[in-house]
Amino acid sequence: LSRRVRQKVFTKNCKIVSTGCLMIASEYVVTELQKTKRHSNYPLVHSKNSFAKCLEMSTQKHVAIKIVKKDFEDAGEDEIKALIELSKIDADKYNLVKFVEWFHHNNHVCIVFDMLDQSLYDYLEKRGFRPLSLRTIRCLAWQLLVALSGLKKINMVHFDIKPDNIMLVDQNAEPLRLKLIDFGLAEKVEDLEMGIRIQNICFRAPEVMLGLPLDERLDMWTVGYVLGMLYAGFYFYPQDSEYNIIRALVKMYGMPDNELLEEGMYTDRFFTRTEENSTFNWKLDTPEQQFEKTGQKAQKVEEFMDLLKRMLEVDPNKRISPDEALQHPLFKLGKKRPQTPKEPAQVHQEPEATHLCCWKHLPCWTNASSNTAPGGRVRLRVIQTKNVLLNTPIQQG
Repeated sequence: LSRRVRQKVFTKNCKIVSTGCLMIASEYVVTELQKTKRHSNYPLVHSKNSFAKCLEMSTQKHVAIKIVKKDFEDAGEDEIKALIELSKIDADKYNLVKFVEWFHHNNHVCIVFDMLDQSLYDYLEKRGFRPLSLRTIRCLAWQLLVALSGLKKINMVHFDIKPDNIMLVDQNAEPLRLKLIDFGLAEKVEDLEMGIRIQNICFRAPEVMLGLPLDERLDMWTVGYVLGMLYAGFYFYPQDSEYNIIRALVKMYGMPDNELLEEGMYTDRFFTRTEENSTFNWKLDTPEQQFEKTGQKAQKVEEFMDLLKRMLEVDPNKRISPDEALQHPLFKLGKKRPQTPKEPAQVHQEPEATHLCCWKHLPCWTNASSNTAPGGRVRLRVIQTKNVLLNTPIQQG
């Protein structure tokens, strides 16, 4: 897989729509070029890349070419190293994107892949983000686990598994057949650095948040979370801060073992070490303690969950009444009761919110800008957006 530099040749049929770079056409004729926007025909489009759909002249087959901007050349070459390592196993057998070759053109790194159909995110979007059936999830889960088994064989961690990076191969000819793509953050297990800050917060594994030793098992966490999202239709952990995610995990699974917490580089960001009877233990910070540490107010969800629990009581004799519900502590949190807007047209409008409960609209997925730090690490910056859930309801089914 040596470097191949190609001569720039353009034909009359080339359709080039680029503001940052041009595509080559020595063996490849450009048919479409997409930049910075998600598109169902392109396996991966990020702000640091363009992606071209090209015709390979010798075979007359379409391929996808990822064009990495000059400023991100190091990240592109890191991905190539991972893809070369990936070539040691059968990509088709292990449901991984097939890497064809790579080359430099006009100081841009260009990476050639087999053409795929659409991302899992696009598939979900087309069906209104309705939860998938267990039968469908079972099919997708099997293929993703096969992909993880392939990565384990070569001691590689993907680091960026999410619906955007899970591609359907050909939804018409092979429904629900998938491949895992985008190895821009992939690392060999032996090269992983303890304490590295990586992964989108929406899919961040606990060991990353706590600063524990890392290996391929963090990909299993992320796949499990994606499968849960497919079944539920939404993020089922908070996404506004690592502390709230840790707090939700503790409520669901209980406290992690002391031995595990002692090993974490960042444990004291979320837990406080206490001494009882000459024994040291870790205790999860209260929202107030977390505010003292970080200056950020934690979201108070306990009262809301308690109200829901009382409203959803199976025994109607024990179910909360409207008058009781109106006196619930939830409505005393701000020491000011909610106000109904004066104009009727505003009743169904919600206030602005940075983090939304529906993953169709979450800024951390669809409205996040990214840049790459040294070593190909991605930093995410969440952009504020309006809460439009009530204006664009999700279909049930």
